[in-house]
Amino acid sequence: MPALLHPFYPVVPDLSWIKRLVPLGVKTIQLRLKDTPGDERKRQIETGLQICRQYDATLIVNDHWREAIDLGARFIHLGQEDLAAADLAAIRAARLQLGVSTHSHEELETALAVGPDYVALGPIRETKLKKMKWQPQGLERLREWVETAPVPVVAIGGITLEFAPKVRKTGVAAIAVVTDIVADRNPEQRAKDWLRLLTPKQ
Repeated sequence: MPALLHPFYPVVPDLSWIKRLVPLGVKTIQLRLKDTPGDERKRQIETGLQICRQYDATLIVNDHWREAIDLGARFIHLGQEDLAAADLAAIRAARLQLGVSTHSHEELETALAVGPDYVALGPIRETKLKKMKWQPQGLERLREWVETAPVPVVAIGGITLEFAPKVRKTGVAAIAVVTDIVADRNPEQRAKDWLRLLTPKQ
C-alpha cells in the first residue's frame, strides 16, 4: 500500500469531520468537498492538512488537484471524469500519490494506464448517501480486482462495520467508509470501532 495509508479511512464532506475524527486516532481521511467556493475550499484543505500533520495522519484530497499541489498535500484521489481533465504531469512532478476510482473493467484499464498508486472499486454494496449509476460490485468483483490489479485496491460504497470482515477476506488493502460514519448517531464511537477492527496488530 502507498506509504501512510491506513487500512481504514473515512471519506468526509467537510473540514468539521476532520476536526472530529483525526484526534481519535484516524490515520487516513479523505476530504470530498462538493460545491465549495474556491477560497473556502482552499481554507478547508489547508486547515485539514495542518490538523493531519499535527496528529501524524494522512489527508487524501478528493478531485481538487491544483489545491493539493499548491498546499503541499501528499495524496490526491480522482474520479474518472476528473482524471480525464487533470494535469497528470503536474501531479507527478509534485510527487503526489494518486488514487483513482473505478466501477468497471474499462475504467480499471483507464486508471491503470496512468500508473496510479492505488485504485478504488465501488460501490461494493448499495449505498444510500448518493445515487449511483453503477450497480453494486459485490465481493466477487472485488476479489477479482485484488487478484488482477498490479496496485493496491481500496473497497468503497455501502460497507458497514458488520460487513467489513467479509470485505477484508478479499485481500483489499483498505476500506474507505462514508455513510457508516457520517450517518451514524455516534460517529466518534463508530470510528473507534472501525479503528479497533482494522488497525494492524503490532
